[in-house]
Amino acid sequence: MIIDHHPFEVNAAGHLMIGGVDSLTLAEKYGTPLYVYDVGIIRKNARSFVQTFKDLDVQAKVAYASKAFSSIAMVQVAKQEGLCLDVVSEGELYTALQAGFPTERIHLHGNNKSREELKMAVDENIGCIVIDNLYEIQLLEEILREENKTIDVLIRVTPGIESNTHQYIMTGNEDSKFGFNLINGQADEAFQLLHNHGHIQLKGLHCHIGSQIFETEGFMVAVNLLFDQLEKWLDQVDFVPEVLNLGGGYGIRYTEEDEPLAYHIYAEKIVAAVRENSERLNISLPEIWIEPGRSIVGNAGVSLYTIGSSKEIPNIRNYVSVDGGMADNIRPALYEAQYEAVLANKATEEPTTTVSIAGKACESGDMLIWDLPLPEVQPGDVLAVLATGAYGFSMASNYNRLAKPAVVFVEDGMDRLVVRRESVEDIVKNDLSYE
Repeated sequence: MIIDHHPFEVNAAGHLMIGGVDSLTLAEKYGTPLYVYDVGIIRKNARSFVQTFKDLDVQAKVAYASKAFSSIAMVQVAKQEGLCLDVVSEGELYTALQAGFPTERIHLHGNNKSREELKMAVDENIGCIVIDNLYEIQLLEEILREENKTIDVLIRVTPGIESNTHQYIMTGNEDSKFGFNLINGQADEAFQLLHNHGHIQLKGLHCHIGSQIFETEGFMVAVNLLFDQLEKWLDQVDFVPEVLNLGGGYGIRYTEEDEPLAYHIYAEKIVAAVRENSERLNISLPEIWIEPGRSIVGNAGVSLYTIGSSKEIPNIRNYVSVDGGMADNIRPALYEAQYEAVLANKATEEPTTTVSIAGKACESGDMLIWDLPLPEVQPGDVLAVLATGAYGFSMASNYNRLAKPAVVFVEDGMDRLVVRRESVEDIVKNDLSYE
């Protein structure tokens, strides 16, 4: 049964349960489409990373990559769990500030940070900026000199690794828009500008080799390449890094083809590689940072939809339409991402038919799942698409002027609305009349 491979239960009535609450109750109370998160699963995922570093007795920081799913409530959960926070825009930084997140635990990323974003980061005294390019160094220097401040930074490098993932989510290979290239000398140029800088405190290096990765070999190669570069700087100017950030990208289970590793394995392998290289160079073990996003929230989320129309094309395909689609989950159209789903009100019933789940957008490509085995489907049934906690809400749009769904957190049998559903008034609130 599909549900056996995801962290959710089914009650005696055969209904999907989320955080101790019947999913049909949630659909009725809040409407659909609806993003629902089991907060207990989020906490469990976060703690698995944090506890592994504690067990290994190493200094480490686990920074939640908020691009996976950012809201005030989510940032507050990250704060409660003692995580740091990775933000990539003014909006994500502002969300963190509104959530009361400690600024010293915020790290700012981005390949094209604006002057306004950098100034906001400096004014709010955030913990670290991950430097991505030479232009950014120039902007940051100007801001820091104007305000007579200092700030900690890491240099983001692209180590030239092609991780085994979708080409659109590979970020550590040589041909990438992100970071300074290790091979062609760009990282050396950035280091020369930042080392012993009067206003910028260089703490170490950062890399991110991709997303939805199911093996550890790529991370091991990345660590070795970073230490090869650090060895050069150690010999040249006696530079010893205080921090080494290995990014995130740990895979989760979407479908039966996915075989993710237990999260502690990634941390253990990274620590072992960093420790071995530090001993080789005879330097102190740097503080290890990682940035899990999808692996913290992905399997904790479920998207609920109401079944509407259907269309049978004999000997070809049966289409079943839901009240959401690419506007609330663009990943199938963008990445050809695959998901598993169940009828929330018939979660224990055996499949009797195969259907393809179509979204309601006026777009042929608006298909959520192809060839999904389900019990007999009726209008009004509730479809639960599993493992949608990452990059659904955060990539949602108003395509076709569709309103963005609400977000509900569920924990210990209690449900709470944390993002209101948009209304049609919300959709036009920034429009100006031309009459």
